[in-house]
Amino acid sequence: MRILIQRVRRASVTIGEQTHCAIGNGLLVLVGIEEADNDEDIAWLTGKLTKLRIFADESGVMNRSAEETGADILIVSQFTLYAQTKKGNRPSYIRAARPETAIPLYERFVESVERAMGHRIETGVFGADMQVELVNDGPVTIWIDSKNRE
Repeated sequence: MRILIQRVRRASVTIGEQTHCAIGNGLLVLVGIEEADNDEDIAWLTGKLTKLRIFADESGVMNRSAEETGADILIVSQFTLYAQTKKGNRPSYIRAARPETAIPLYERFVESVERAMGHRIETGVFGADMQVELVNDGPVTIWIDSKNRE
């Protein structure tokens, strides 16, 4: 499982002409899922996401977590995080999980983050054609892969 975290001033998801959801200061999290992912990946990434110290403290130093600040979180599924570009110019998505595997894992990840944060998490719509708008704060953008725990 891979997540791309962006600290944002605001972010929203629009589907068609309708705003589906929006957040203020917090994190936009893009989630990619592969067939080999499981609940252990969810638990590890939930801990990393909610405890990662990327919000400023009173001295302006990135020393506070989403958990500590009660940050808004918007989680959006994104199978393209598993794009393979080694061969040719057309990305291959063969490593991305099929919907029957990915949807339950995505939903469990959202539920896990909600439990850790103690409040509702906004989400996109799995498989929908979404327009994601954001104002990156910093910018702070961090990539985490549960299979490469560096």
